[in-house]
Amino acid sequence: MSGAAMSGHGKTAWITGAGSGIGRACAVALAAAGWRLALTGRREEPLRETAELAGQGDAIILPADLTDPAAVQLAAKRVADTLGGPDLLVNNAGSNVPRRHWHQLSPEDAKLVVDANLTAPFYTSLAVLPAMRARGGGLLVQIASMAGKGSFGISGPGYIAAKSGFVALSASINSENGIHNIRSTCICPGEVATPILDKRPIPVPAEERARMLQPEDVAEVVAFVAGMPPRACIDEVMVNPTHRRLQAEWARGIAAMP
Repeated sequence: MSGAAMSGHGKTAWITGAGSGIGRACAVALAAAGWRLALTGRREEPLRETAELAGQGDAIILPADLTDPAAVQLAAKRVADTLGGPDLLVNNAGSNVPRRHWHQLSPEDAKLVVDANLTAPFYTSLAVLPAMRARGGGLLVQIASMAGKGSFGISGPGYIAAKSGFVALSASINSENGIHNIRSTCICPGEVATPILDKRPIPVPAEERARMLQPEDVAEVVAFVAGMPPRACIDEVMVNPTHRRLQAEWARGIAAMP
């Protein structure tokens, strides 16, 4: 791969959910590759902390509720007016609730989970695609989940349904917009040690979090995808911890067989 293809110099990345976890790690990794940053999350202070960690104190800070289509359009316009682009959208924002299974879910919590994990990235994708088509190309990186592949019952039905839709959303962008030199990559991580784990109904011990994927691991995948030449579209990436704790008991049983 050429150095020009790998570099983000002169290009703009808009990252959602940038105040912590994977979004923050993506900001640091992309800034190191030369991308100019626009950062969105619900609260301003964590976004400013991310900008400082990324070495871009002048990054565009855009606090917004991404489930509000008017707020999304306004944020996208500010990115375009201030930095141009974006050349890259990293759709990372998401959430879950502790009471997440069928016998526990309220309609209000189900709506919250679907809105945060599917409606919001739908709105942001809609917001950037027209300008990408007009400029002759662009890249969207969608941070979904292995739950979107139907394999993480621990995540609950709302999260599974939303992330499954998110995977399909990404694929549909490629089907319709590849002719415009627009690519969408859907990254489906397994368990990642991020603050969303604090919403698990059963706490995850520190020693188990240490064996999970870390935000920086996912950010490395994002940086790799962003460095690919425009002719190459990576449709999906699935990345798991080497130690798959949810299957560990089963695996130990297999290992103990004579």
